Amino acid sequence: MDAPLTPISVICDCPLIAHGLTHVIGPEPDLRIVTSVRKVGDYRDQGNHGEVILLNVQLSTWETSSVVSRLHRKGHAVIVLAFSEKQSDAVLCIEAGARGYLGHRIGESELLTAIRAVASGSSYFSADLNGRVLPAPPPRLTDRERQILQLLADGATDREIAVALNITENTVHSHLDRLRSKSGFHRRADLTRLALRYGLTGE
Repeated sequence: MDAPLTPISVICDCPLIAHGLTHVIGPEPDLRIVTSVRKVGDYRDQGNHGEVILLNVQLSTWETSSVVSRLHRKGHAVIVLAFSEKQSDAVLCIEAGARGYLGHRIGESELLTAIRAVASGSSYFSADLNGRVLPAPPPRLTDRERQILQLLADGATDREIAVALNITENTVHSHLDRLRSKSGFHRRADLTRLALRYGLTGE
């Protein structure tokens, strides 16, 4: 059986780097670049399931982390291709939701390894960051899990969540169990703080 195809979007304001990414990724049978734009504002969400976004733009770290946060809230797995290897810059992007952070000295094989790791639901940080204390990235959530987390953060009870989403309380409990498993948090207060910290409660 063929491996599932991973759609990739490239947001890169350097034509030479964008060309290099196409050259590396193009021959891989399980990866496909579906979108390549030079500006963040030019990116249009095509709703591709399992999409990985490679982000390489000349913005400040704060601006980059803001972009990462917006893309993460839409359910995308973002890999930042960064010129900076400062731990503080990596931390900001990871806390914003980046699933990968790669320094400028990575090779082709490491790039492909990172893409496949992130596409499978894991995280990947380049060897240049190994041994440094980095925060765990926020969990990848389904649309329904984000809805439930938002309602929970707003103080809704399980019954109120069920009514708002037109599902049963047992279904709510199942989603909450998965949220606890993904995040490692078990108390409602901790799940609420998770939602607020990572912007999972929406804009």
